[in-house]
Amino acid sequence: MNAQIAVLAGDGIGPEVCAVGVQALKHIAQRFGHHFEFIDAAIGGIAIDQCGDPLPPVTIALCEQADAILLGAVGGPKWSDPNASVRPEQGLLKLRQALSLFANIRPVKPHKVALQFAPIKPELLMDVDLVVVRELTGGIYFGEKRKTEDSASDLCVYQRFEIERIVRVAAELARSRRGKLTQVDKANVLETSRLWRRVTTSVMRAEFPDVELEHMLVDSAAMHLISRPASFDVIVTENMFGDILTDEASMLAGSLGLLPSASLGGRKGLYEPIHGSAPDIAGLGIANPIATVLSAAMLLRHSLMLETEAAHLEAAVAKVLDTGPYPKDLRGNASTSEIAEAIFGQISSPQRYPAQHSHN
Repeated sequence: MNAQIAVLAGDGIGPEVCAVGVQALKHIAQRFGHHFEFIDAAIGGIAIDQCGDPLPPVTIALCEQADAILLGAVGGPKWSDPNASVRPEQGLLKLRQALSLFANIRPVKPHKVALQFAPIKPELLMDVDLVVVRELTGGIYFGEKRKTEDSASDLCVYQRFEIERIVRVAAELARSRRGKLTQVDKANVLETSRLWRRVTTSVMRAEFPDVELEHMLVDSAAMHLISRPASFDVIVTENMFGDILTDEASMLAGSLGLLPSASLGGRKGLYEPIHGSAPDIAGLGIANPIATVLSAAMLLRHSLMLETEAAHLEAAVAKVLDTGPYPKDLRGNASTSEIAEAIFGQISSPQRYPAQHSHN
């Protein structure tokens, strides 16, 4: 297969971890006889510095022509003035909207070596294997915003079609897994949540009668993610609730440095680690690249339809987590490059290992 991949390294540790993700994909291409072309483009703070725009038109054009997008991270204290008219995060929001990336998928399946590092009792984490599907282009983040000296408002709006399409993505995923979908809302207070609940029920009854559906208020979901996380299969929710719950769910894995994500809207997808730009460790060579490598595996699976290659890459990461070396966030001393070389070595190994992180 020939494929073109846009690489948006961004800010902070983004360039460091993206470089490892690109090299991992190159090793996969060599192993399986593919050709991947990588094209770099600017986003976030570095793009502001270069041209005053966190998402330059040239970056949008490149992403539109690419088969998939690998992204590092955006933001940092250099661009954190709350009164600034242009902020790095605006680039990511604009890119999601420009490419109709309405479905954010975040799998959480703790590896056994990381259980000891999670702030939750290890016995509660046994058998945890869940996916949060977050609506990504609607809701309060994209609604009309107003402010005066003494007041401010953010409008939260959802339309039926926006809910239908994200529920279908989540339900298909649940159907391919354990057959349970949990829809999270605040229907006891919000009209948008009541619409979410009605539309979800309608779609599931008509199109996915074989998938178990439960509705849960967001405050209960937040509690149960900590008290009984293994009871969840697929969670679907609106933009702001999803933003909060996915960060909470990341704590189940022991480290943000282990968790990938995919933002989808058809076959073209954007793949990124869920951690931020971590400016405090940028340039030190100690960032954990595993989440980016696993994001690259999701890119292989969802955009390039290369399931065997994706599973092979996930298995290589799992083997490294089984045996080491370990990065700083897992109380090891290995550098970014040492972790990378260990993963590359497993990719090239003639042995095959069962995938640990596959969710299809």
